[in-house]
Amino acid sequence: MSEDDPRLYLITPLLVDAEAFAAAFVAALEAGDVACVLLRFAPTADAKAIAKHLLPLAQQRGVACLVEDIQLAARTGADGVHVAAPGEGLDAALKAMKPKHIVGTGGGVNRDDAMRAGEIGVDYLSFGGPDEALTFPQIRERVAWWAEIFNLACVAYAHRLEEVAPLVEVGADFVALETAVWDDPRGAAAAVAEADRALARRRIGA
Repeated sequence: MSEDDPRLYLITPLLVDAEAFAAAFVAALEAGDVACVLLRFAPTADAKAIAKHLLPLAQQRGVACLVEDIQLAARTGADGVHVAAPGEGLDAALKAMKPKHIVGTGGGVNRDDAMRAGEIGVDYLSFGGPDEALTFPQIRERVAWWAEIFNLACVAYAHRLEEVAPLVEVGADFVALETAVWDDPRGAAAAVAEADRALARRRIGA
């Protein structure tokens, strides 16, 4: 999972129903250069049923689709898994999923965690996320440090659309968006299109 130009990585809200989400999902995927989407599920949801409904919608559009559980990935045909942080769960994912599938992980809260994760064969390392406490300045600083030293793909979480360009400027290979897309009052497609324009300016050096 790597590209020369920065691309978008979408993270869904905690899903309860596939049908209710499908239209916004497709609109978002078609509104910009989305490389990957991470499906997340509410604790009481039928994750398998939702994933089986949404996965083809992403994969048919050339978008890699990840989940957060190894068994769910195997049962649904997901392209890989995202593991929140280094540890036994990541080790198990690498053993079960590689080399045919994508395995990514969060970088933890310190540089040592990030470096350890980067050394064991993951496809990308992410900084920040819906369940992480890292602020925008902290994420930007961590991305700049990582990009300066390491070649492994880096995903940077943007809390707001205005953060997309600054994260790319310091070296993010992918910019992850969640609430900035799904909670946008203009609709998910408009939010993705705005983020994509920020990436396009970067591609042409503007």
